[in-house]
Amino acid sequence: MIAGLRRELLWAVLLPGPLGVGCKAEFQERPWGEGATVLPGLERVGRAAAGAALDPMTWAPVLAAGAFTIDHFDRRVSDWAADHTPLFGSRSSAGSASDDLVLVSLGGTVVTALATPSGTEPGEWFANKAKGLAVEAGAVLAAEGATEGLKLGVDRRRPNDVGTESFPSGHSTFAFPLATETSRNLESLSLSPGFEMAAQIGSYTIAGTVAWARVEAHKHFPSDVLAGMAIGHFVAAFIHDAFLGVGGDRFPEITIAPLDGGGLFEVAWSF
Repeated sequence: MIAGLRRELLWAVLLPGPLGVGCKAEFQERPWGEGATVLPGLERVGRAAAGAALDPMTWAPVLAAGAFTIDHFDRRVSDWAADHTPLFGSRSSAGSASDDLVLVSLGGTVVTALATPSGTEPGEWFANKAKGLAVEAGAVLAAEGATEGLKLGVDRRRPNDVGTESFPSGHSTFAFPLATETSRNLESLSLSPGFEMAAQIGSYTIAGTVAWARVEAHKHFPSDVLAGMAIGHFVAAFIHDAFLGVGGDRFPEITIAPLDGGGLFEVAWSF
């Protein structure tokens, strides 16, 4: 059952006239995995794609990656992180930590997927789990495939000058779909809002630590891992919402709220 937690991101801006944006998600209660399908319909696919693209977890890393390309900031941050290794103490420790934490992310996704309610009868439970896990595995594989294609096409040299597969980061692209799927799975559990939010933040924190570890290991530039974050989250959110059939519509809706001398600009997500 979906915890009734509403998160709102609200901006008030002065405008010549009224303008606002809001979004709302409505969830349906059904066994996890039961609604998985390979033919979700064009409308559902379109709205899932738009919702994933407009999610801050997709566009914020893209904007941040662009900012890192200004004035060689990418190179400067990468060299500083590799020289000082403030979190992991050494480049080798950072490289090992990135591998280990990816496995932690994978474990979180599997455990939360298995914990979701998928029916009371053994046959129904196994069938629904198989379909749901197939969708989630497909999302991770699709994100990895997109990343491998970009690596070959972009051909960016790594900051340590070993290899030309720096952009985007494969570890980040692997960790963030797992974090997104874990977050989605948690929404299907009967958890208190506070615990659900804490667990979701924890899953993304682990994925973010994987990304930073790749920078400290001098394997990637910050823009590489940010691109991996965006790709991984977008692909996982899109495939999960379009093909798994769990949760509700995350597509933003537009709302107008006039104020004296301006307007209210509002964006709200319900999870």
